[in-house]
Amino acid sequence: MSREKEITIYDLARKLNISIATVSRALKDDPVVSKKTKKRIADLAQEMGYRSNNFARNLRTQRTNTIGVIIPRINSYFMSAVIAGMENVATSEGYNLIISQSSESQEKEKANAATLFNNRVDGLLVSLAYDTDSMAHFEPFIKKKIPVVFFDRTVDQPDSVCVQINNIKAAYEATTHLISQGRRRIVHITASQKRNVYVDRVQGYKQALADQRIPFREELVIVGNLSQEAGAEAATRIRQMQPLPDAVFVANDNCAVGCMIALKHMGIRIPEDVAFVGFNNDPVSTVIEPNLTTINYPGYEMGQVAARNLIDGLNGSAGSLSTNTIILRSELVIRDSSAGRKLNT
Repeated sequence: MSREKEITIYDLARKLNISIATVSRALKDDPVVSKKTKKRIADLAQEMGYRSNNFARNLRTQRTNTIGVIIPRINSYFMSAVIAGMENVATSEGYNLIISQSSESQEKEKANAATLFNNRVDGLLVSLAYDTDSMAHFEPFIKKKIPVVFFDRTVDQPDSVCVQINNIKAAYEATTHLISQGRRRIVHITASQKRNVYVDRVQGYKQALADQRIPFREELVIVGNLSQEAGAEAATRIRQMQPLPDAVFVANDNCAVGCMIALKHMGIRIPEDVAFVGFNNDPVSTVIEPNLTTINYPGYEMGQVAARNLIDGLNGSAGSLSTNTIILRSELVIRDSSAGRKLNT
């Protein structure tokens, strides 16, 4: 099937019997053209199915007004909030987002980066996959002076910016809270230690134990992919531990909920037998019973800050992209899943 001929500004000008220059100015919303004429041209453009030639304009301006985004997973409440924050800022500044997911794969992340580079995005926003151990696929952007901002799962990279929270501090507060509730045998469920967020949360967990003179035990750290299924698998391991741990600190809420549900099915009482703290403050944390104590992690704000920093750099704002790491605040939200032990009377 042959494609229909593309409608051009020449067709619009011929139909309205006006100059090509007037049509061009009207489509750019030039104030030189009257509102009445603009409306006639806009109405006809819509009727005839005219599409602006962004490709030609991009060649002239060296801008596509698009920003590439690479995230590990789309099916994440936290990442959805981040993208919403990015979109809020990008749209207000006349930019569109091209969103891709790595599915926690370095190879797919590399392919995403190459595609976005070839699509001439003006800048790149990235949260790294679990197994990414090379930054080579971002080098073409750096060499072309295309700004790159890493968020959440970040890496120290010259000529780029990182936006994150203080994960060491957040994990320290979560673990210290459990200790304050009388818990001393605390399991930590985490993910790949290639990623800064999980390395830092393990460090915060260890530091809290050390400060309370509680020995760190390697067997109490469980590494997985932090899915609900991984939480259920961790619950099986926890149930087999002797003695039974009295608390679990999990590096995200979904995994914590999966673990809680599985342990409850095994007859473990929460928080009486095992207390829980999660991370992210996902909506699921207020649906599970008991409600989950967690770290409130400002995803929407993170998206806004990352996008604003990138766009300020593109616009050449003074001081933009000069700070290598931007730290956002987080806070512990205490709910019933981490209540202290009730004494027998």
